Amino acid sequence: MSLVLNQPLKLLCFRRKPVLVRSSLMQTPPCSIVGVQPCGADHLGRLDVMMMSRRTCLEKKVPLELVHSDPMVMIGSSHGWVATLKDDGILRLQDDLNPAASDMNPKRIPLPPLVTLPHCQTQIVTNVSMSSSSPEDEDCVVAVKFLGPQLSFCRPAQRKPEWINVRIANPCFYSSRVMYSEKDDMFRIPGSGGHLIGSWDLGTHMHTPKIQKLRFKKFPNLAKTTRKLLDSCCTSEHLVESRSTGGEMFLVKWYKRTSEIVNGVAKMGTEALMVFKLDEQGNAVYTQDIGDLCMYLSKSEPFCVPASSFPGLPSNQVIIYDFDEAGFFFLDNLRFIGGNSTFRAPFHIPPPNMNN
Repeated sequence: MSLVLNQPLKLLCFRRKPVLVRSSLMQTPPCSIVGVQPCGADHLGRLDVMMMSRRTCLEKKVPLELVHSDPMVMIGSSHGWVATLKDDGILRLQDDLNPAASDMNPKRIPLPPLVTLPHCQTQIVTNVSMSSSSPEDEDCVVAVKFLGPQLSFCRPAQRKPEWINVRIANPCFYSSRVMYSEKDDMFRIPGSGGHLIGSWDLGTHMHTPKIQKLRFKKFPNLAKTTRKLLDSCCTSEHLVESRSTGGEMFLVKWYKRTSEIVNGVAKMGTEALMVFKLDEQGNAVYTQDIGDLCMYLSKSEPFCVPASSFPGLPSNQVIIYDFDEAGFFFLDNLRFIGGNSTFRAPFHIPPPNMNN
């Protein structure tokens, strides 16, 4: 994979931080953002969340335009910070939808104007990822993956933050999502189909990202009809890192297909999930047992937590929140229990101390 920079190379060196798990402090469970309920206040509404399968309308008030207005578009979420992109081309990070953040003094951090590389676009964003829990941290790097070849990085806390823009040559990464691996101190992107993983070590290897080829092991034997069904699905690949188990890395293949058409718009539904445990040698071993872990897939950066730290949270499951559906995927028997959703902001917020 060759990369083209639109400016001289500027190294964004990361400082490695040990993963510290404090299970005794894990009292706030992950929550899912459902939307905002109008409450009579001017341009404000109460934050509507789902926590431990219970839907609650909090007292916290957030701007209605964050969810209901066209000029502001939510393009992703990482560590509880929502990224928005307005018509002015300015990407902003804000903590309005984080239940643990203050509604009296919300933080909105504008990033520099986006720079579009030749033969690229910066209007459609695949997702956003951050290397730490807050963009105000000195070492925090924000990665933005655009649909197509462009991948951009920025360190917001710098005195004069600038974008480092990379053009990816291999088309298999064009529609994929970026994630940050704390264990490897790299941003990583799975290729379409899951056979390749690109890793960007911004300290030393920006020009030559590490490309890892995966070898799938113990791939399930599928009936011919099942294979045909999965072949007809829209498939996306997601990398999920388990910080509570020393940085175990999983590749999740998410199979979706049209469940219904409403007013000419196709609504997608989950048909299947496959989870593969990855090792440093590039082996991807199919598994239906992730132990005590519970994974979260949504429009946010995927993550997983130890279920035993949150009484009532199911283990060995994947919790899904999307614009069209929400539900639980049971890995032991490969069953999905869920249904249509009308979530305006299908984002998952990890526990605050998960990032320590």
